[in-house]
Amino acid sequence: MSNSIKETDQIASYHAHIYYDPGTTRAVAERLRASIGERFSVQLGRWHDKPVGPHARAMFQIAFRTELLATLVPFLMLNRDGLAVFVHPNTNRPRDDHLLHALWMGEILPLDAGPLPEIEEHAEGVVIPNTNPVNG
Repeated sequence: MSNSIKETDQIASYHAHIYYDPGTTRAVAERLRASIGERFSVQLGRWHDKPVGPHARAMFQIAFRTELLATLVPFLMLNRDGLAVFVHPNTNRPRDDHLLHALWMGEILPLDAGPLPEIEEHAEGVVIPNTNPVNG
């Protein structure tokens, strides 16, 4: 445990991971993804129908700027439709970001810490949106 207070200005951006089962809940994930793209200026990642990196289930990633946290996370809370959602900050400490500083909605899934470095020189911060919101 750390006695030092961490300042939020070290958070460069956020990731939300939306988990689904390719055979049963991918259509639900597709609807949620489309709704997000219509409403938020975010970077929607590729579909991963098999586990990738530290993630134990199929998922897609949403990369977003810090100023969207207060609107995107409540949207996910209300619209995840039973899907598990994992949100973590991006600082220069990826392992802590995923294992200690994250939040879950719905089922809490195991994460594999192996692929996560303890520290990186720079936080993953630049989010280049690939959506063109028309609602919201």
